[in-house]
Amino acid sequence: MPYGPHDLIESGQFPALAGRTVLQIIPDLEAGGAERTTIDIATALTEAGARALVASQGGRLVSELQARGGVWLPFPAKTKNPLSMMVNIRRLAALIARERIDIVHARSRAPAWVALGATRAMRVPFVTTYHGAYSGTSSIKIRYNSVMARADYVIANSEFTKRRILDQHPFADGHITVIHRGTDFRAFTPAAVDPARVRRLRQQWGVEPDERIILLAARLTGWKGQTVLVDAAALMRRQGLNGVKFVLAGDPQGRSSFVKDLESRIATAGLGDLVKLVGHCDDMPAAFLAASAVAVPSTEPEAFGRSAVEAQAMGAPVIVTELGAVPETVLGPPEAPAAARTGWRIPPGDPQALANALSEALAMGAVERDALALRARQHVERHFSLDHMCKQTLALYEGIIRGF
Repeated sequence: MPYGPHDLIESGQFPALAGRTVLQIIPDLEAGGAERTTIDIATALTEAGARALVASQGGRLVSELQARGGVWLPFPAKTKNPLSMMVNIRRLAALIARERIDIVHARSRAPAWVALGATRAMRVPFVTTYHGAYSGTSSIKIRYNSVMARADYVIANSEFTKRRILDQHPFADGHITVIHRGTDFRAFTPAAVDPARVRRLRQQWGVEPDERIILLAARLTGWKGQTVLVDAAALMRRQGLNGVKFVLAGDPQGRSSFVKDLESRIATAGLGDLVKLVGHCDDMPAAFLAASAVAVPSTEPEAFGRSAVEAQAMGAPVIVTELGAVPETVLGPPEAPAAARTGWRIPPGDPQALANALSEALAMGAVERDALALRARQHVERHFSLDHMCKQTLALYEGIIRGF
């Protein structure tokens, strides 16, 4: 039988990549899922003996990229100005020739248009990754989004994303590979978190030692479901809930009007002592370990469910909405029996369903909770590990170079 990508993934060996050069292009290297994945893949490429180049405007992750053996190439990849993008096509084509680049991998739309033009001119294989569920219904916006499906090889970060691509850009059929976002389970494991980190977070959040935490960790924006959780908290208080704090951990990112509306909703419901807006959290392993339950009540589809995966890795019961890609990360009815669940899946925008699921999670005894945590950890390790994501991506690169 011929040796193919599956065998490469199983073996973890990528001999054809040794000495090759792969360029990833992304607007910048600030914090974010696409940026984090760029660093992870650059690290894996370096470990495989390849040259890992990243073209971007820079950012806080440049130093980490360089520390891991990657090479940062300053490039105005963030621009959306059509004239500047035309100039960037020539600039990138020259870069491809000078650095003898074997594969170009774009992770965002504006630089993908630049990469499309440059790779076609230079006859170099072109890869894209769909990191988000790009919105837009106008013909102009759909065409702008379509560049992510125009590559020779398209990576979708979930089955939901793949279906969305095929629905909007059916010409991509046959060119799509699903590679789920990977989580570093060396960091997201209870054994790696010093109890002092959890105590420090609880103190920062103003949570008493004998109080339990229900956590929603997401930027403060309407579709992440903070208002649904606030309404669920009001229902649970009326049902006699006590000894629990609802923590909304996330950066508003300039959305001051939404924050004001959220604060008003909390005050009107009389939940000022129950719901806490604590801002950005930079220690998510400790945050999930501190939580008695984690809510991911998004009201619009997400392209992947990072928080749900990380929460399960830390053994926290998780409740997600049956929407987008997040349900792919959590086992539960109707796809799996209740006895095999790793979390709860509920309808979007339903505070009562969220309240009911949270109440079930909080009512679990120690034995039941430990069994859930073990199932959840095994589930996410099997399907959503950083190692597996890197091996799948490198197997794709290797297959491109080998021609299969």
